[in-house]
Amino acid sequence: MLRRAAPRLTKSFFTCHHACRNPHISKHSLRLFGSSRPRLSSDGLLSKPQAAPTIANITDSLGSSQNKAKFFPETSDKSVAYWLLGSAASVFGIVVFGGLTRLTESGLSITEWKPVTGSLPPRNAEDWSAEFSKYRSSPEFKLLNPNMTLDEFKSIYYMEWGHRLWGRVVGISFLIPAVYFIARRKVSAPMAAKIVGIAGLIGFQGFLGWWMVKSGLKDDLFAPGSHPRVSQYRLTAHLGTAFLCYTAMLWNGLSILRERKLLADPQAAMKLFERLQSPELRVFRRSVGALAILVFCTAMSGGLVAGLDAGLIYNEFPYMGLGLTPPKSELFSDFYSHTSDRSDIWWRNALENPSLVQLDHRILATTTFTSVMGLWAYTKFSPTVRTLLPAACKKGMHGVVGFVGLQVALGITTLLYLVPLPLASAHQAGSLALLSSVIILGGRTWVPSRAARLVSKHVVKPIRTSSQKPVT
Repeated sequence: MLRRAAPRLTKSFFTCHHACRNPHISKHSLRLFGSSRPRLSSDGLLSKPQAAPTIANITDSLGSSQNKAKFFPETSDKSVAYWLLGSAASVFGIVVFGGLTRLTESGLSITEWKPVTGSLPPRNAEDWSAEFSKYRSSPEFKLLNPNMTLDEFKSIYYMEWGHRLWGRVVGISFLIPAVYFIARRKVSAPMAAKIVGIAGLIGFQGFLGWWMVKSGLKDDLFAPGSHPRVSQYRLTAHLGTAFLCYTAMLWNGLSILRERKLLADPQAAMKLFERLQSPELRVFRRSVGALAILVFCTAMSGGLVAGLDAGLIYNEFPYMGLGLTPPKSELFSDFYSHTSDRSDIWWRNALENPSLVQLDHRILATTTFTSVMGLWAYTKFSPTVRTLLPAACKKGMHGVVGFVGLQVALGITTLLYLVPLPLASAHQAGSLALLSSVIILGGRTWVPSRAARLVSKHVVKPIRTSSQKPVT
């Protein structure tokens, strides 16, 4: 029995387990223990000598153990990309539906915030009577709808309830798959952090929604005797967060698909990166980023216009009254200043004066249209840019031109026809579609640093043999 136990004890006592676990041990400093002499088997016969472990075997085993220890994969699964794009489409829909809720003045019909118990609408006459009684105590009913019937109340109630229910669906349909994809190691480590951030942004968006509605339910949050409406600041914050959620989902979903496509052919990807990173395209790359910021700011100024109902004045274009702009005394009125020294007259008029808010939106929209057309002309008539710019970027630029033209046409017709419901809703959807086209163009133009590292890591460099001579 001692004879059989001796080899096991020898191997256990004289094997350096710390050295085997250390991935930085070199070939020359690693001592291999093993015996190549024949041993007696249990039946007394000589067994074949066992081969000593080689450096390659140990290296392979260490590499496999490191891969198992690594929790997240190198690239995210394609299903994660499709899920993110589907979530982005859902957010796009709820933004448009939220605009309809505001245009039909249905947003203040539900006077309470119940994230869980409010998922179901009233189920009987008693419940409807209780909800209608709460609405009758709101400023909107007293000042605007004192003659509203229960049936009319149900129509606006279902609009707001549907908007809130859609928001819950967006949150649940994002949170549950996010936990699954992270737990099942379907996403890379950076993408997991981004998904967690988007989930937090969705929760914050729900809080902003109620914070916005709350501003229209209290008399002390708007001027006495004025039209009961939600705060334009809170409305813009709510809209901006929705745009950020949508942009984050769209960008990360497209990034996963692009990353996987690039890794499928690293050699071609490296050539594409070298082409996009050429100094001749630096102006174009930066212009696309500036254009994305400009489109976002223009959309947020539209939120201020919607919050102040500024689209119901000066329903003409390009003039505003007797000239291109209203009189200076109207644009910078002392009425909107809250301080004795009038130090806040500039920024308060820019954010609270409907005349100046509409003028600012016109200026931003015109600047956006001019910038898009100028960038398109730059790609069309610059010989260097026209030669270096990939075909996908040119198609993306054409898409941006089409969407900005459509958005300008929708904006002007919405203004001329006194903000009808279909045109106003289409104009809001057009702003998000225009931002999407710029984001897609950016995804084809910019070179993500992580994708560049992964591609360079997977590029197989050709090995020159001794018989090959360098080309002089």
